[in-house]
Amino acid sequence: MRWHIVLLTLWTVVWFAVAERHAAVSWHYLRQGEQLLFGQANGGGLALYANHPELQIGPVSFLTAGLFAPFPADLGEKLADAFMSGLGLYMLVLVGRAAADHYLGTGVNHKRLQQRVLIAGAAFIPMWVEVAVRFAHLDDVLALFFTTLAVRALVRGNATAVGALLALAVDSKPWAVGFLSLLLALPRPARLRAAAWTFGLVAVAWLPFYLTHLETLHAARFTIPNQLASSLRWFGVDDPRTPWWDRPAQLALGMGLGALAVRRGRWPAVVFLAADARIVLDPSVYTYYNASVLLGTLIWDSIGQRRLVPWVSWIALISLYGSALLIPSDAARGFIRLAFCLGSAAYVLLWPQRPPRGDRRRPAGEPVQGALASN
Repeated sequence: MRWHIVLLTLWTVVWFAVAERHAAVSWHYLRQGEQLLFGQANGGGLALYANHPELQIGPVSFLTAGLFAPFPADLGEKLADAFMSGLGLYMLVLVGRAAADHYLGTGVNHKRLQQRVLIAGAAFIPMWVEVAVRFAHLDDVLALFFTTLAVRALVRGNATAVGALLALAVDSKPWAVGFLSLLLALPRPARLRAAAWTFGLVAVAWLPFYLTHLETLHAARFTIPNQLASSLRWFGVDDPRTPWWDRPAQLALGMGLGALAVRRGRWPAVVFLAADARIVLDPSVYTYYNASVLLGTLIWDSIGQRRLVPWVSWIALISLYGSALLIPSDAARGFIRLAFCLGSAAYVLLWPQRPPRGDRRRPAGEPVQGALASN
């Protein structure tokens, strides 16, 4: 029995019980979108995004939400909450196994690796419950879940799976485009095959909406209020709503930082950097956004560095979640978010790293040979 997973399961149950009292804040968006997609409400079908640009949710998420539609509304919400919480625990297992495979042949002590996953996972769980239970954002949950599967596939050298899983992430939530820099960690021939799968599956999911209703293009221009606690305020952006350049800048910055991380041999930082780019340039400051950052720190602390104490994850939790709960000043919260994103990006990209002695790790994207150690 993996006792670190048992402890993390109990930790999840505690946070689930706390969050369930005020749960499923946004689940009605998933129910509405699912009904529209399947034609159970007027203005749906392939006209869904043209008529409802506020539903910035991918079709895969609406399809998945349909699994809970046959149940009574309250029961369906609770089942969805439990399902999404379970995905978070499974993601911890996936990251642990990916770390074990990544360090195969280096003499890494697997008990110490399990301890790293336990400590980083303890920071990850509160933010995961925030997105999965309190807000019930199935779209964000699926985007992060498929990205975690893609990381596992990358470590195992399965290029086709990497491409397909990243596509499913984008088809669940469009901002997952920022994670596509993971494709660059694959060897060149495999990279092209994976990219073909990614763009092909993204086209299959989204093009029917655009080709049948050109008004769907307007959905990309949907804006939200620029909140006072947003880091954008520290860049002098005082527009009351999302600036026209903001969403493209988020994606470009996330992918650019991810590409730089791969070039510097630090591909485990890709998810972390893309999440940083998202929250530092986003006009909104919902706490569930931080789940993507905590997944990024979990991957970085488990795979990207070898310290026993994964302090990056806990600094992220305290800085982003702690400040939201304890600091009343909007400007101060925005500054803390900005400082964390800039500081953490500089750290993972520039801090000197020494490979372990006798390092015989496979380059990312090469298939695993022989028996695998699991975590």
